[in-house]
Amino acid sequence: MDMDKTSENAESRFSALLGGAARLPGVRIDRQAYLRTALRRHCSDDDVRRAIEESPAEAGIPLDVLERVANEAIRYETAKVSAISAATGLPGALAMPATVPADLAQYVGHMLRIAQKLAYLYSWPDLFSGEDDVDDATRSVLTLFFGVMFGTQSANAAVGKVAEAISKEVAKKLPQKALTKGVVYPVVKKIAAHLGVKMTKQTFAKSVSKAVPVVGAVVSGGFTLATFLPMAKRLKKHLSGLQLAEPTGQVIVGETVPPTDEVNIPKQGRDWRLVRRRKETED
Repeated sequence: MDMDKTSENAESRFSALLGGAARLPGVRIDRQAYLRTALRRHCSDDDVRRAIEESPAEAGIPLDVLERVANEAIRYETAKVSAISAATGLPGALAMPATVPADLAQYVGHMLRIAQKLAYLYSWPDLFSGEDDVDDATRSVLTLFFGVMFGTQSANAAVGKVAEAISKEVAKKLPQKALTKGVVYPVVKKIAAHLGVKMTKQTFAKSVSKAVPVVGAVVSGGFTLATFLPMAKRLKKHLSGLQLAEPTGQVIVGETVPPTDEVNIPKQGRDWRLVRRRKETED
């Protein structure tokens, strides 16, 4: 009974932390604006338009291009969160009660930022509806993303199941039922409880590092760099390996295109559909 209550408390702490961080200014990423800015230096205007209207996979944007853009996003967010963490380490022990909660909130905020950027690059739909509160489906998928970042294997499997459900959805939105009911939701609750405990321990470690001014700043910034960077890379690796991220509708170089007008090709785990190709004209 006590174990259940402890788990419930940890889950509630993580849920409150996630919701609070999501309300911070600048944390929510506008999917359309981000894809337009991130892809325009690497892709044609038409490809960028299709990536926004459909998805980068639907636009046929190669994975190596997406990897370059993803790495740029990871470097930017890592540098920013590390600098802020170092700045909050400067006041020392007297300011610890104020700086530690602020540091943790901005840390989670940047985790949310990089999670959104990577999700949009690898063809996940918009995660936020524009409302102030985070809905259950968004809260669940973000919890799973955090689980992947922390190396939780059950989160990897659950994210894969959600990606399959997205592939089968006609509408470009998160599969509400898959994320709030059935086999995925119990996994979400367990991961939330695990992360609640994990982040409490992390907060204690960072509190110790802040006890001495200046030295605390260096240690705090270094601690953030050492944890944030590998977690972001872990999420990128997992999302980029899902079938949802694979470019579709491309003809591989060297492939012989059938002389027929219409051919069947598989698409993202969805039902096979008819895709029209134009015949190559001979000179």
